[in-house]
Amino acid sequence: MKRTVLCILGIALLGLLPLGAQSFFFGFKGGMTIGIQEWGRSFQRDPLFRYHVIGFLESLEPDDKYALFAQLGYHVKGSAIRTYGTTGRLPDGTIIDIPARETPFEFHNISLSLGAKQKFSIGTDTKVFYLLGIRGDYTADTNLRPTDLETYSVYSTIYPFEEYVNKFMFGAIAGGGLQWMFSEFVGGVLEFTVNPDFTRQYNQPEIPNVINPNPNFGSNTITIPERQISNVTFEITLGLRFLRKVVYID
Repeated sequence: MKRTVLCILGIALLGLLPLGAQSFFFGFKGGMTIGIQEWGRSFQRDPLFRYHVIGFLESLEPDDKYALFAQLGYHVKGSAIRTYGTTGRLPDGTIIDIPARETPFEFHNISLSLGAKQKFSIGTDTKVFYLLGIRGDYTADTNLRPTDLETYSVYSTIYPFEEYVNKFMFGAIAGGGLQWMFSEFVGGVLEFTVNPDFTRQYNQPEIPNVINPNPNFGSNTITIPERQISNVTFEITLGLRFLRKVVYID
């Protein structure tokens, strides 16, 4: 799956290469993604710590104070349920250890972003910048249910269902960072961005008359509440920038 996604990213970036004769930057970057999701009245979730990889193109303006950019990335978004290790007591008095556990809810998204950035010089070859853009996402894969769920099948209904996942989403990208040049043609970039979704990643209606996984507390059936999940991610990104320089000769 990951190899297929990387091939798609490479082909798409080649298609984005400028056809004109203007100088531009291109490169690759990646880093940590902190995913947060709002699930309404459903059970509580914690942040999900995953990763992202991005290929990008950036225009080079004559004064290098502004730039337009296009970038295509692979982002793992979502949230998680975490329980901490503790001890319990069986009816016969035996003490048992209950290990810590993490249940992730992952959405593997391919994101295309278009936007602009403004730069401010703080040294000969160093600039700070802020950026703002729009983003479209396609969900290529998900991991929404625990791998050992068949062992506890009675609990299967409380986890998300694949059929309610929206494949296409729209959102924004905003942030800032630092860029510098190692040489005339090679530079580095460090970015911090926030990436909210405008549309839902998951949209499930209320589901009544579901078997209660714990009938000892309450009735034999429960109602699964409506779930409308949207993503917000915070990303820390480090990468390399390469200059394609066009020189005109009279």
